Amino acid sequence: MRNVVTLPKASKRIQSPPHLKLKLFPTSICTEARQAASRLAFAQSRDSCFAPPSPSASGSSTDSHWIRADFPPENDPEAGTASDMDTPAVPLPQDAREQAVLDSLVVIRDQLLLLKQDRTTYIRSQDIIPLYDETISRVKELDEIRTETGNKEENRLDKVLESCFQLLSLFYLTIGRNNDIPASYALTSTIRRLLDHLTEADLYSAKDLESIKSTLSNLSNNITQAKTSDSKPENSPYLLKLLSNRVGKCLAMLENLQKRLGRIGEPLLATHEKLISILRSISLANTKSKFSSAEVQKLQKQLLDIGEKRKDDQFVNEDGSVPQGSVEIGELYQRVFKWSEIVLERKGIMPEQFRPTYHTLVGIRNELEKLSLTQAWALRETDLYDFQRQLDKIDESRQNGNFYDDKGRPADLYTQRTMLYLIRRSYAYIYSFILASEPVSEALLPIYNQLQTLKRCLVEVRNSGGVSSVRELYPYSMKLNSLDNLRVDGKFVVNGDIPEGQGSVSELLAECFDLNYDLRVAAEEGTTTDSDGK
Repeated sequence: MRNVVTLPKASKRIQSPPHLKLKLFPTSICTEARQAASRLAFAQSRDSCFAPPSPSASGSSTDSHWIRADFPPENDPEAGTASDMDTPAVPLPQDAREQAVLDSLVVIRDQLLLLKQDRTTYIRSQDIIPLYDETISRVKELDEIRTETGNKEENRLDKVLESCFQLLSLFYLTIGRNNDIPASYALTSTIRRLLDHLTEADLYSAKDLESIKSTLSNLSNNITQAKTSDSKPENSPYLLKLLSNRVGKCLAMLENLQKRLGRIGEPLLATHEKLISILRSISLANTKSKFSSAEVQKLQKQLLDIGEKRKDDQFVNEDGSVPQGSVEIGELYQRVFKWSEIVLERKGIMPEQFRPTYHTLVGIRNELEKLSLTQAWALRETDLYDFQRQLDKIDESRQNGNFYDDKGRPADLYTQRTMLYLIRRSYAYIYSFILASEPVSEALLPIYNQLQTLKRCLVEVRNSGGVSSVRELYPYSMKLNSLDNLRVDGKFVVNGDIPEGQGSVSELLAECFDLNYDLRVAAEEGTTTDSDGK
């Protein structure tokens, strides 16, 4: 029987035992521990994530005969089960064998959803890996069926399978197996969403593409290594093929975006970056709970300052020549200025018929923004599933890129841009959360987070000149020793399990010991020098 620790319903992490709590640091030297404790208290008191949304009926392209679409609405709920309220326009499979596969996948999906909702215990590898293996077995069976029948039409089975892979990917992050191939699935989904929106808006900077390029490069290398190295059980050829297709599509989209950016010459890149920054700052001010005209006017003043550098309505070099991309920068300047005028006119007031959707998007953005401040203490990676489902549903409700009300009337430019900004901002938060996920099981995160806090404190002490006596280091030494004493035969054991991430935690512990030792030596040498001087 596993020992179960009771958690507040909405908390991300299991509470640390009393002997792990951060209470030994001198606040005069470092306030990080108090900040971390405040974050943890906030995490335990916040409401649970938004309820899963109803499905949308969006289709996608096909790249493989065994699974429809590399990028369907991954988080689209599948109707016909207890966890779904609406019925999507996705037909049931006609083949009896596919129906049997669907029934099996629905059971797996529902088990994953139950695990996701369970806040009373840690997620363990042995809870997830059997479900992953079972999913891959069903995929293999489906591949054989569709190879035989030649069926290429999407049905509800494909939707359920996508949900299973999305959930499994987030679970792999939760148990600390970030470097395993299954963990990459959710990241590719989010990257594709971001690239779709960047392509649609054509408003982005080089910095936006740098992170995505680096991430896709790492994903591509991992997939290549998984294909060529000794095959691990989790490196299913079916999943590798799917991820390879996904990454390939993302790289193609990224290349197209980079070509667009290539229209702008080097001298104007800084101006382009500044204009994009001002545009986003205006959009942020537009979606705050209390609209401030002064804030937008201040940003508009920065915009006008940039416009004053033009000569004959053109951006030019210092020698008066017209650089490449001057026309594009001029058009962008006009777009940003027009947007600032619209925002000042509307003052954050949304049309009545679009307010429910707007408030939902603002709520998601605000919740993700709060999590960005408390991620290490408050976020369980599987929580992102519900956010993604709701965002996907709203995003896919658009027709020809625009939103429509219940009477079929399209949203005006202000409403459309405002809601698209909120969607894109939320996807960007989810992307950053997945990237920042530590390769440590949530069972070890209380220890890992405390060590990170302790390391920051020790670094701050070192950077501020060290300590005057060894006595000042006693609280740090006591804390380090208390954490080190939790190990059994060199490993951290939780409820009889050895969670993932032992190497990361042990390495961080060693770094803290080294920092503490260096400070101790410096303090002792300083004391000796003072004694010799006397």
